[in-house]
Parts: sequence; C-alpha cells; structure tokens
Amino acid sequence: MPVMQFDQSEPYVQRRMIPLNYDELLMLRGKEGTLGMVKAGDHTQYFIETEIEEILLALDPEDMLVASGFGTDEKTLNGIKCVLYMIREVGSPFIVLPKNHPASNRLKVVVSAGGKIRLSCSITPGTHPEQDILCTTDEFHGLEVKGVSGGVEFNGLMGGKIERIPFVI
Repeated sequence: MPVMQFDQSEPYVQRRMIPLNYDELLMLRGKEGTLGMVKAGDHTQYFIETEIEEILLALDPEDMLVASGFGTDEKTLNGIKCVLYMIREVGSPFIVLPKNHPASNRLKVVVSAGGKIRLSCSITPGTHPEQDILCTTDEFHGLEVKGVSGGVEFNGLMGGKIERIPFVI
C-alpha cells in the first residue's frame, strides 16, 4: 500500500479522513514519535486494570485502538504492532499505572481506545484510565483521532507519513 506523506510545510489540515479496514493497521510516523491505529472490529469488550479496580470498556466496531510510540525506529514500530495485536487479538487488558509510578518514564508504547482520542504531550504515560486521552510526543500534541465508518478521521494533523499495512504478526 502506498505511503501518504504530509510534511510540516503543508498548511494546517483541519480534518482528513484516511480509509482503514478491520484487517489493516495505520501507521503515522513523525520525526520523534509514531502512532499505530486499528479498528476495534468484532472485538468490542476490553478490560482496563487499575490499582483499585477493573473496568469493562465496550467499543463499537468502528472505534479505534491507538498506540503511541516514543520513537521512530524499527523496534518502536514492531512494539506498536505487538501491543495492538496483544490487546485486540489476544485479549490482554489495558494496564493503568498509579500516578508517579517509576515505570511511567520507561514506557516506550502506550495505548488508548474509543470513538475519539485526544493526543497530549502534557500527561504522564500510562497513568490515565480515561480512554479519550493518550500521551504522545510534542509533534502530535493536540491531534484528535476519530473512528468513522470505513476509516479514521484526523483533526489537527500537522505532518508525518501515513502508511496502511496488513494487521498481522
């Protein structure tokens, strides 16, 4: 599948819809970080594990699982694919760390899920049970990712390379 590139010199993009099927993974690569996205598809029940409770998260098939990786190298890309596969296909739960947990600084990939996810560089990785916000690098701060019929809608996309690839391990 072709790589679609949007660089920082292009004008600000308010909204952009990229087609995405249930058997595909969408990668958005920046200069510092990478986002990976898959549709929830038939897998509509997920568990969020916090220090205090277990939360059942119900998703619609068009909702998104979005992984944010703090790097652009091949290990980060493979980590994103692996984490999304473990959650969607294997059924691994989302793990939420307590505030100020020492492992937060060592996380290389974090994940959120839902109909619309806001990306922020001003939160601590892995510590938010709310699934409408996800930690990311500066370049994706303020971006919104929304699952829509047949694809993914971006609001505030400023740059990066987008690639659709088969979602297989």
